Amino acid sequence: MKYMLIFRATDEALGSMMTADFTEVINSVGAYNDEMIRAGVLLAAEGLDDPSEGVVIDFSSETPVVTDGPYGETKELFGGFYILNVASKQEAIEWAKRSPMTGPGFKTEIRRVTTIDEFPQDNEWIQKERKWREATGQL
Repeated sequence: MKYMLIFRATDEALGSMMTADFTEVINSVGAYNDEMIRAGVLLAAEGLDDPSEGVVIDFSSETPVVTDGPYGETKELFGGFYILNVASKQEAIEWAKRSPMTGPGFKTEIRRVTTIDEFPQDNEWIQKERKWREATGQL
């Protein structure tokens, strides 16, 4: 099963991370990544750019409204993610608990990634997507 670990942090937590030694941060995250690679569970991992560089598209009105970041009222920002291929939610939890990104203001959300097999296989769009996934080596 695939699970996404979504890393969130408050502004204060991000601020505290910015004062940490960058080499130590990279080394601890690198060791964590290496452990998951050696265990064969890591499928993808990415960090995200500063939220001030992003935009939000709000679909509340008939015409979508695009707003530049940073976003008001955001208490915890989504800063990066891992996608793991593990046997269970409990195993995903155990990997998340090993994360070096810890301390007050840091949280990790864990969500199962659904698969194409969970959708109606007689649907033409699902069939087209399945062919694309097979052609690109995703299935």
